[in-house]
Amino acid sequence: MVIPGRTREILEAAVTSGGLPAAALGVVNAAGQRATLVLGHAQLQPERRPLEEDFFFDLASLTKPLFTARHVLRAAEQGHLDLDDPVATHLPELGWMRDTPLKTRTLRQLMTHTAGLPAWVPLYTWGGAETIRARFMQEPWQMADPGQVVYSDLGYMLLGRVLERVFDRPLRDFELDYGLTFSPEANKSVATERCAWRERLLRGETHDENAAAQGGVAGHAGLFGTLGGVLHQAERLLRGGWLSPAAQAGALRVQAPGRTLAFVAAQPGWSGGSLSSPAAFGHTGFTGTGVWVDPAYGLAWTLLTNRVHPSRHNAFDIQGLRRAVGNTLLAGLGQPGQH
Repeated sequence: MVIPGRTREILEAAVTSGGLPAAALGVVNAAGQRATLVLGHAQLQPERRPLEEDFFFDLASLTKPLFTARHVLRAAEQGHLDLDDPVATHLPELGWMRDTPLKTRTLRQLMTHTAGLPAWVPLYTWGGAETIRARFMQEPWQMADPGQVVYSDLGYMLLGRVLERVFDRPLRDFELDYGLTFSPEANKSVATERCAWRERLLRGETHDENAAAQGGVAGHAGLFGTLGGVLHQAERLLRGGWLSPAAQAGALRVQAPGRTLAFVAAQPGWSGGSLSSPAAFGHTGFTGTGVWVDPAYGLAWTLLTNRVHPSRHNAFDIQGLRRAVGNTLLAGLGQPGQH
């Protein structure tokens, strides 16, 4: 398999003249054939370092599907929990001495972003990790009505807490697949931002402030991955084996408007491109990462970038790039009915 010429042209233009430091693209089809493309620099400041294929990218919110949601589903496979358990079943200290509706919201609602929690709060301004962990569990959150989709980092932080409680170990100690880690070597990592809060260039440490303030790993962010590692996840999502057949089918079935248990479903304006089939799904990360799978066309791909280097405050159109890549890959490589 060869990456289509138009896809290559689009990525080369983005890296050479469009303001994107680096891009790593991996594609796999239903037969297991792969193709990759690595362009640009892992770091531009304070000195330039070319990107290498085995470098680790900060996956940001890809942590949600590739780690947290997957492990919640594994816990369900093993009988440790049910997706319709109220969150307080596993975290009885949640809202202790408070009458909060969050206690009754289910793990399924947290996974599909329909529990009613706010999208984001600057937890890293609250204090140290212990203070954040304690206050988070007692905070009187302003809750939206259940069922409404509100993309929320906070819900996945709670799911991370549930995993720690169910398996009796911190997230950092969970076993990870090939090419995924919570603790990459700095010299094998792609640089992200010169962080205004930490006052240093980030390389090999979590870009997300709220995850960093909780020790570098949380249910919503903290995972790093190589191109090969993320492409391996995409292949298993496409060809099976990501979870048991029952759990994988449940993970990929639409459960709420535009949402599966782990991913964003194909819809108008989504990041995978307008040529995607209704069966397609994917997820993105703030740092410039993403993974997409289209079973109807027998194709899966990942695009990893460091679009926040040296600063998140830039005009680069990462969503436009993602859509262009998805559309040109599907047009050039998609085979309807091959999966």
